[in-house]
Amino acid sequence: MTAADTARPARKARTPRKPRDRVRKASFTQALNNALDLAMDKHAEMFLIGEDIAEMGGDFGVTKGLLASYGPERVRDTPLSEAAIIGTCAGAAMVGMRPVAEIMFADFIAECYDQVVNNVAKLHYMFDGQFKAPLVIRTACGGGFGGGPHHSQSVEGWFLNVPGIVIVAPSNPVDAKGLLLASIDSDDPVLFLEHKALYRSRAEVPPEYYTTPLGEASIAREGTDVTVVAAMRMVPMALDAAAKAADDGISVEVVDLRTIRPYDAATVLASASRTGRVVVANEAPRIGGLGAELSARISEECFAQLRGPVVRVDGLDTPIPFSVPLEDIVLPGTDDIAAAISSAAQY
Repeated sequence: MTAADTARPARKARTPRKPRDRVRKASFTQALNNALDLAMDKHAEMFLIGEDIAEMGGDFGVTKGLLASYGPERVRDTPLSEAAIIGTCAGAAMVGMRPVAEIMFADFIAECYDQVVNNVAKLHYMFDGQFKAPLVIRTACGGGFGGGPHHSQSVEGWFLNVPGIVIVAPSNPVDAKGLLLASIDSDDPVLFLEHKALYRSRAEVPPEYYTTPLGEASIAREGTDVTVVAAMRMVPMALDAAAKAADDGISVEVVDLRTIRPYDAATVLASASRTGRVVVANEAPRIGGLGAELSARISEECFAQLRGPVVRVDGLDTPIPFSVPLEDIVLPGTDDIAAAISSAAQY
């Protein structure tokens, strides 16, 4: 068998969607869709795969219209088998493809946890660098819409202690596009978390191809009295709480992690050292989560600069209920962050 016998068939040429010349208002969903469109045009080896992503565009419309542009070879619907989706992507990535998988709800990653943790995350290491794993796993996470215990979880804690996985968690449409493009360009496996409550958020999103560096946090708001470290939905909540605190004369700095693993420890620790008071806000349950990791790291490395203990804002240690009033009790909100800021500012 010759190389010609195994060569992939030539792909059908297509005309990419023409971006507008000016910055335009776009939703989080539209920003992700635009990123996928631009990346598909750039990377001939890239394909999309997942449940109902072709004709339907996925449950949240992120892949809408891409089937018409790129065809069924590159926008592939699958059976209801998350393990098969990620197993297929692992093998495809090893032979030079650049798959982007959609897991409909983050909770369903439990069905492919073995593929992610024991195969995808370890490919580069196990084969001594002979293989790469340029795979992005997009998934919708988080609560706040009455989805109940199987459609509302924050799963970042499930992967925090898994070497080899990059966890990306944008809080706004501009970063969502830039971080997704950077994730697709990367040769490392990326778990790309999209909080469902952010899909309708809107911002001025540049139309061109741009990347937001992985592993770099941003200062979403500058302040001098208290630092709030957050990601995803907790960032806009922290910004609202910071605005309320300003009315009481408290200057709050908000650090948006953007990448959860590896997180930008330098930016977090520098902000904590400047203000001396820290609040860590995370939607997931308290035990064993991102808040615990950040609190421990800040307490260990900024002990001399801290004026008081790190204050954590987390979800309750209970499954998320269907009842929206009960869900409001279980999940943290703006008022909880505002109360934590007020508590930290007392020191």
